[in-house]
Amino acid sequence: MTHTPTDQPGRRAGGAVVPVLAFAGIVVAVMQTLLVPVIKDLPQLLATSPSNATWVLTSTLLSGAVATPIMGRLGDLYGKRRLLILSLAVMVVGALVSAVTSDLVIMIVGRTLQGFAMGAIPLGIGLMRDMLPREKLGSAMALMSSSIGVGGGLALPAAALVAQHADWHALYYGAAGLGVLAIGLTLLAVPESPARAKGSFDLPGAIGLSAGLVLFLLPITKGSDWGWSSGTTLALFAASAVVLGLWGVMELRVKAPLVDLRTSARPAVLFTNLASIMVGVSFYVVSLVLPQLLQLPTSTGYGLGQSMVTAGLLVAPLGLTMMVTAPVYARLSAKYGPKVTLILGLLIIAIGYGAGLGLMTAAWQSLVIAVVLGAGIGLAYSSLPALIVGAVPASETGAANGLNTLMRSIGTSVSSAVIGMVLANTANNVGGVAVPTMHGFRVSFLIATGAVAVGLLFALFLPRRTPAAMPQLRASSEEDANLARAEEVLRSFRGRVLDAGGAPVAHAKVTLIDRRGRQAGATLSEADGSYAVAVPAQGAYVLAAKATGHGPLASAATHAGDERPVDLDLALPGETVTA
Repeated sequence: MTHTPTDQPGRRAGGAVVPVLAFAGIVVAVMQTLLVPVIKDLPQLLATSPSNATWVLTSTLLSGAVATPIMGRLGDLYGKRRLLILSLAVMVVGALVSAVTSDLVIMIVGRTLQGFAMGAIPLGIGLMRDMLPREKLGSAMALMSSSIGVGGGLALPAAALVAQHADWHALYYGAAGLGVLAIGLTLLAVPESPARAKGSFDLPGAIGLSAGLVLFLLPITKGSDWGWSSGTTLALFAASAVVLGLWGVMELRVKAPLVDLRTSARPAVLFTNLASIMVGVSFYVVSLVLPQLLQLPTSTGYGLGQSMVTAGLLVAPLGLTMMVTAPVYARLSAKYGPKVTLILGLLIIAIGYGAGLGLMTAAWQSLVIAVVLGAGIGLAYSSLPALIVGAVPASETGAANGLNTLMRSIGTSVSSAVIGMVLANTANNVGGVAVPTMHGFRVSFLIATGAVAVGLLFALFLPRRTPAAMPQLRASSEEDANLARAEEVLRSFRGRVLDAGGAPVAHAKVTLIDRRGRQAGATLSEADGSYAVAVPAQGAYVLAAKATGHGPLASAATHAGDERPVDLDLALPGETVTA
């Protein structure tokens, strides 16, 4: 499949694109916290045991983890808008299935379908990269990335209000309505990106990754029920290691893999994904602890005695602050870069959890914790797609962001399992009911702080980036964007990488070599084959180009050292080589 370029990003995109895509992300995130207000009542509502009732939550998690990288890759190949609409449509069907049943099996089927919508987040980020002008891209991706937290935070009070005053099935009818609205707005306001990745869909890779993820996440989510040292739990972990190992070997041998592991192994991508896991852990801790602390009766001596709705309202600023943080992130990132904003976000999260250890004695203190953590998590979440987009070719944006979103989901899954185990093991038995203790809440906050410290360590290992390396993310205004565009082409070699027939070659590696044989610069060609390599000084150079499926090329070039670019197209040999 050919790769069709977006020559003028942003010209086809109207002003409603960003809010519509962000709204779609928020709708998807709502599905993750929709049942939080009725979790404790699920066994009774579904006439089943507590261990079976947890499958209602586990099924959504598993399907979301599987769908996220797969939908991202399909979007790169066949159209991101098309797959975004499909994701939302499957979610709507799943919500309607759950809305009309109280049968456990059918409910699990509906919840599994709802999980497929998680692919909307990386697809939305990919659409933004393909269409938006540079001066708007940073804040737009920040808002889209944060939408998963915004939706989760806003859904808590809304779902609590519905669950308290109406039949709980109304939650699903409401979610289906939001999904239909998101589909309609997307059809009206979001154009399809013409950018396409080359290759075909890696079905064996998708099956292998799906099997490995299910084998890994299943014991994480059910380990408390089965026992962490049980044969079933240990066998599934071992099986996941084997399957994912074999999958990795297979992906390295495939010409068009589902996940480009070589790209994922780059420090900029690897350490961003590792930091994402830690951010996911820290985000979910506050979502698990504060609602329980707020709703525990005052008779426990530490419970704050708030209603379900009030507790949701007090936690809602977590999501609202994340939304407000998006434009703040854009300014900070434009000046200092996304690595610095990620580190700043992690430091604020650490401050929030550290202060939270002593701020658990009044309802207003929970509000303070939510605001501080929302600011930190918002900065951290906003930085992640910018770091990924700056490190991968445009044709891999959907798949790469899908993998990053998956890393966050793994973080929240691990957080749910670990914090659930901590709260259960530290609970007091009161009349046959396990009541979480203040000690358990504080241990949970300490675990979150530890996760943030590990994430900070990963962030420090991220390579430093120059403005030229991330042109899309450095401009904070239209004037700055125009200046950035001009700087890219001044004193440089520029042109297009073409094949023997004159067709553009995307993500070919172009290397600038000086007279001493040293690398003086390197870049990857864009979707339309264009490249630009800055020249460090006047002199003679060699431009070497290579791409999968084509023979290598070396071309001599001389630059006078002034502020004018030298145009030079690089035509790769027609004969193919073994990849």
